[in-house]
Amino acid sequence: MVVIASIVLIAVTLLETRFPAPGLPVVAGLSLAGCLPVLIWRRLPLTAAVLSAGVALVGMVVPGWPGRLVATCLFCAAAAHRTRRPWLVLAASVVWVVIYGTLLPQSIGAATLTDLIVLGVAPVAVGRMLRLHAERAAQAARLDHAEARRALAEERAGLARDVHDSVGHHLTAIRIQATATRRALRGRTPAADKALGTIADLSSSALEEVRALLDTLRETSVEPDQEDLEELARRLSTPHLRIAVHRTGHGTPLPPDVSRTVYRIVQEALTNAARHSGATEVDVRVRRGRAAVAVSISDNGHARAGAEGRGIRGMRERAQRHGGTLTAGPGPRHGWLVEATVPMDAPPEL
Repeated sequence: MVVIASIVLIAVTLLETRFPAPGLPVVAGLSLAGCLPVLIWRRLPLTAAVLSAGVALVGMVVPGWPGRLVATCLFCAAAAHRTRRPWLVLAASVVWVVIYGTLLPQSIGAATLTDLIVLGVAPVAVGRMLRLHAERAAQAARLDHAEARRALAEERAGLARDVHDSVGHHLTAIRIQATATRRALRGRTPAADKALGTIADLSSSALEEVRALLDTLRETSVEPDQEDLEELARRLSTPHLRIAVHRTGHGTPLPPDVSRTVYRIVQEALTNAARHSGATEVDVRVRRGRAAVAVSISDNGHARAGAEGRGIRGMRERAQRHGGTLTAGPGPRHGWLVEATVPMDAPPEL
């Protein structure tokens, strides 16, 4: 890549000036020096941009040499890949462009200086925009992955319940009928007694195996509960979206169904906030009382007016299955607010 970029710089210079005054070796050396920092831009993005910018300043002795383009691209890359102190990239880019402009043969006025500052800000702004786009794409991928895992876990749990209810019921009925018939025919036909005993034993063994397999299925698809909220917040947080979880009223563990319901409500609310609100901060508060768990999720984004979506309906249905309530709408001052109450003595989810 360095060689190709150097050749492009040399070719552009030759096309611009035909026979540059310092000669082809100087142009080739400057082009190679200006492109070498590309080798370290992933590990040291700002350093690479500053080095290339320094070479571009030296290369001003060659009329028409476009080495400044490499420095501009590296400042853009630095803004896109540097996560700490992005203002350093902006300051370095603006200072370099202003110095470059002041070294030009013609004098510069206030309007030209303004244009130079804009030229210094532009690559950094493009780089930050690319980084923001990449972060949002990565966050959307994490959300889709979490949703797929949730759907798979619910599907497997539902399958386990259906198999247990159907197969378990029939195996139990077979065992009961075989045992009852065996007692009714006690001692009359040894062959039938033996066959019925075998049926009862096999059905009992099959029922135990089915239950063991279903237990394994449940263990491999354990649904998260409200104790995993910090991990959920960590996965969905980005440099532009801070998610904080606050708990009060800790005590004995919540009933599993209630705990999972709290988790799913918070998960859906955070997903909506990340995708639709444009928020930079989200606060999750879980307060456990003696009879119920109160949950609130608030953000500082824009209120989403319109018809109630499937996400909100799903959260409300989860709360109502436990005899609870859920409200969702614009917050008292700004953003969006979701509040739910889930009773402790709620019946298990169906």
